[in-house]
Amino acid sequence: MYKATLTSKGQITIPAPVREALQLKPGEKVAFLAGENGEFRLRRVGSIMEMYGCLAGLVPPMTLEEMDQAIADHVTESDDATRSNAKGISEGEAA
Repeated sequence: MYKATLTSKGQITIPAPVREALQLKPGEKVAFLAGENGEFRLRRVGSIMEMYGCLAGLVPPMTLEEMDQAIADHVTESDDATRSNAKGISEGEAA
């Protein structure tokens, strides 16, 4: 466990091992995440630029035509299922 002292201005110095573990550099920001029982977690707030390339290798997005076709297929399947249930109910009522 690492400790830090709060100054009269409400500031603390993050201990060096913690800064190293979080890869913090001067000027970077940290977030305090509220937990249970009054506990807080400290987390480094990274730059959006650090996310560059994180989605590489994922399936490319659908084209508008592919989306339209997927929606049409789903609507057709739903409609067919609804019609088959409606016939089954009306046939069951007639019996």
